[in-house]
Amino acid sequence: MATILNIDTSTDVCSVALTCEGEVLEHREEYEGQNHAKVLSAFIKDMLDYATPRGIKLDAVAVTTGPGSYTGLRIGLSEAKGLCFGLNIPLIGISTLELLTVTVLFKEFWDDNVLFVPMIDARRKEVFTGVYDNAFNKIMQPQPLILEEDSFAQFNDKQLVFMGNGSDKAADIIKQAMVGVHRALESEGLRSRLILQVHDELIVDALRSEAERVKEILRREMESV
Repeated sequence: MATILNIDTSTDVCSVALTCEGEVLEHREEYEGQNHAKVLSAFIKDMLDYATPRGIKLDAVAVTTGPGSYTGLRIGLSEAKGLCFGLNIPLIGISTLELLTVTVLFKEFWDDNVLFVPMIDARRKEVFTGVYDNAFNKIMQPQPLILEEDSFAQFNDKQLVFMGNGSDKAADIIKQAMVGVHRALESEGLRSRLILQVHDELIVDALRSEAERVKEILRREMESV
């Protein structure tokens, strides 16, 4: 299993974790909001300071790519891209909505009739959202949405679980039965620590693709000699 540095700056939480073989080796999280630029570099340095004396080498960096705070995402992606460029390792993007979904999905056993609705707050009555079933299939593609009482009327035969920092807004507007409204992960501190654990297959595929890309470049260079 790959050793991954995981970064999430998509909301008010700044979260960094070093993971290997599905285990969290070290992590840092900050919940104050608007401090990403101040703390992210220090958090990453802490992870590298943990890894270096133990002979641990990074195989990739995984970072949330949104939706979320534009400023936060820009800070996280800039740091991630710089690391990957300097270390010559792959950069793997992870959807914030998917991360929110799996955090609740894997927490307990859910009935087949349940759908998961992650939400990132935008402005006024707008959120960025999608819908997933309990097999993590996309039932509604991620999209911006202005919330109305009947926004999810097409799912009236289902029970909906809302999560994310837009879920409070949804609870006030949508008049449908909900299994529960799960607040954003700020209260659980699971963000970056979950990236590898719930997307290890994606990460392995990305590493494999990168290896194939390098092989193809070398093959072309050999043919041109």
